[in-house]
Amino acid sequence: MAAVKSLNPKAEVARAAQALAVNTTAARGLQEVMKSNLGPKGTMKMLVSGAGDIKITKDGNVLLHEMQIQHPTASLIARVATAQDDVTGDGTTSNVLLIGEMLKQADSYISEGMHPRLVTQGFELAKVKALEVLENVKISRDMDRETLISVAHSSLCTKLHGAMAKQMSEIIVDALLAIKRDNKPLDLFMVEIMEMKHKTDADTQLVKGLVLDHGARHTNMAKQAKNCHILTCNVSLEYEKTEVNSGMFYKTAEERDKMVKAEREFVDNRVRRIIDLKKQMCEGNDSSFIIVNQKGIDPISLDMLAKEGIIALRRAKRRNMERLTLACGGTAMNSVDELTPDLLGWAGSFHEHVLGEEKFTFIEDVKDPESVTILIKGPNKHTIVQIKDAIHDGLRAVKNAIEDKSVVPGAGAFEIAVHAKLVEYMKSVKGRQRLGVQAYADSLLIIPKVLAQNSGFDQQESMVKLQEEHQDAGRPVGLDISTGEALVPEDVGIFDNYRVKKQLLHSCTTIASNLLLVDEVVRAGMASLKPGGQ
Repeated sequence: MAAVKSLNPKAEVARAAQALAVNTTAARGLQEVMKSNLGPKGTMKMLVSGAGDIKITKDGNVLLHEMQIQHPTASLIARVATAQDDVTGDGTTSNVLLIGEMLKQADSYISEGMHPRLVTQGFELAKVKALEVLENVKISRDMDRETLISVAHSSLCTKLHGAMAKQMSEIIVDALLAIKRDNKPLDLFMVEIMEMKHKTDADTQLVKGLVLDHGARHTNMAKQAKNCHILTCNVSLEYEKTEVNSGMFYKTAEERDKMVKAEREFVDNRVRRIIDLKKQMCEGNDSSFIIVNQKGIDPISLDMLAKEGIIALRRAKRRNMERLTLACGGTAMNSVDELTPDLLGWAGSFHEHVLGEEKFTFIEDVKDPESVTILIKGPNKHTIVQIKDAIHDGLRAVKNAIEDKSVVPGAGAFEIAVHAKLVEYMKSVKGRQRLGVQAYADSLLIIPKVLAQNSGFDQQESMVKLQEEHQDAGRPVGLDISTGEALVPEDVGIFDNYRVKKQLLHSCTTIASNLLLVDEVVRAGMASLKPGGQ
């Protein structure tokens, strides 16, 4: 009897083979759920919440976040896979498949009496060799637009339909190339993502500028403008009460009017300074003047600005204020005391789009923007959410490729190459650890096997073709999901991220090894000691 039973009679204990079976079953169960999602031909999953909300997705990260997983081992694997997505932006489904397959392959040796420690030692040796192969297989090249579009498309085509993936790949690459600066890290927050429930998903576009989700607040202000000078400020242009909670006593009504007039004059002077700058910039030419303010503008001030032909937007969101100066240039001002022309930004065009009760303001045609906007359009919420999730993954994939300055052949080519090298390497490994290396090599083949299965081809037949072709070609070959034949991924532009593969090898090996070394699962929380505790 387990020693913990003497301390807690209600403790639940699973030992040795039973503990391993608990972990393996959980890993394989999660693997079966995720397996059909892998690759461009993967199927969808429909998630229904307790409230009846429906979400249809094939993104592994979204699935693992949304699913309620109760089994502790399955929950651990799900957390590792989502951490992979947080670190590298992709590889969630592959992570789950690899961990499940490593435990399955190891289980066949352990059930014949092999000690788990020997298997994990073999795993460690195989991982080191696999990382060597990764360094040899990776393709280092200049990350031009075509290569980056191929990387983005390889990531997006597993999450969106073909035509949409192609369109979004170009949008994402153009967005990142627009904000990329030499010797500066890429900041993905400089790519604003806006949503409009309007038209179809094919109308999604890249706006080299900014799209704000509000508009001007005065009916007489122009809805469109060209050659716009833009003043970005955080100044209160509304009548304000005194900050001190004080009472005022007046002898006559005239004194009260005098006080109100003085208070009003304080705000009007600020507005006049802005009007003076507008006259200085726009007189004698066809340019326009726009003010985007983070604080409020009261109706009287709006009326003064409208009479002078100034377009004013009030209560802009702080994140938009930060991006506006990066997109249009200029400086954000907290005071109107020292307004000069060099503090203004510039945009080629401005227009307002009214959609139902919502207003959208487009500030476009800017010079050398450091911030851009991807405007997602779709007929319904489901389409918009699906595109938004895919965009996040696509942005990370392109950013990884730019920072790594290298890519890895996709379509299962890397896994086939590693398997071939590990089979050779196994001959030089002494002792029973070589069986661990064998298990590791076989488990990597789960990726091309599932790609073949999801594309409607026979697993074994596809594996034989790929391994024969790899042997003959002497270079990485992957699976053509349209024909079931072998192809050279580099020739057709199917690339995976180098850092995703590297992270996969590290995290999967570590988690699989830790789970194999568990020989006792104890459930003996404090709650079980209470009367009637479970």
